[in-house]
Amino acid sequence: MENIQLAASITPSRAWLESLRLRTLPLAFASIINGSALAYGQGHFTLNIALLTLLTTGLLQILSNLANDYGDAIKGSDTAARIGPLRGMQKGVITLKQMRSALVITIIATIFSGIALIVLACETVSDILGFLLLGALAIVAAIAYTVGKKPYGYLGLGDISVLIFFGWLGVIGSLYLQTHSFTLLTLLPATACGLLAATVLNVNNMRDIETDRLNGKYTLAVRLGAINARRYHIVLTVGALVCFALFALLSHRGLGCGLFLLATPLLYKHMRYVMRETSPLAMRPMLEKTVKAALLTNVLFAIGMVLS
Repeated sequence: MENIQLAASITPSRAWLESLRLRTLPLAFASIINGSALAYGQGHFTLNIALLTLLTTGLLQILSNLANDYGDAIKGSDTAARIGPLRGMQKGVITLKQMRSALVITIIATIFSGIALIVLACETVSDILGFLLLGALAIVAAIAYTVGKKPYGYLGLGDISVLIFFGWLGVIGSLYLQTHSFTLLTLLPATACGLLAATVLNVNNMRDIETDRLNGKYTLAVRLGAINARRYHIVLTVGALVCFALFALLSHRGLGCGLFLLATPLLYKHMRYVMRETSPLAMRPMLEKTVKAALLTNVLFAIGMVLS
């Protein structure tokens, strides 16, 4: 009865938009923007490669979003008691069959986009094989977060996955595709980008900490507990700023490289709020704010790289 009432209040097109979660795309694009800015700083920026990398990344993020809805739905993790918004499947508007079809279509589109990117950007056989492997791993990771007998998102491994794919692979991969080289120093902005993405996941998990625990979804926030999860959030945020600052100092690119510091007051305000408000419900408005703060910090760093 409850699902019928929910379904009556939402159209199929609105349900699909909710499941696609298009608002998450800018944060996914941040790693590509930063990688492209680093490539620009080295004088090797290539627009068509950057755009195709953005498209592939966007498709991977959409695949992850759809798979997340699918996995949580079949496991019954998202219920009416959840503080966060219910998606189309939980509202009974999108069926399991429809979502499986959407997943297949998105996987095919991602593969075509990824292959086109590899053909356009890769110059050696080793690069082609390497990026084919990385692409396959990215698709598997997007699906396995909540789908399967032992999804890693339910084991508290989502944060390290975000660091790897939204940070290291996203930034360094997009840099390499345009320059065909990278230095260990670029691990610093790549790590910063991944840590900021992890703050978004952590806020989401702090919001759902009670319902996730009840449904056997042991995210890192659930494992740490409400207080330690907030301390962990501070470590992520400060760690990102330190990584950006170290890169600015060690790269000797001038004052423009420190433009990201303009976001520091906003990040500080968010950290104070997270430490002060300890209820799961208090994290609901923070999710969108954390996304915007993380995106702003990344964009400021990218602009600084271009200006410097």
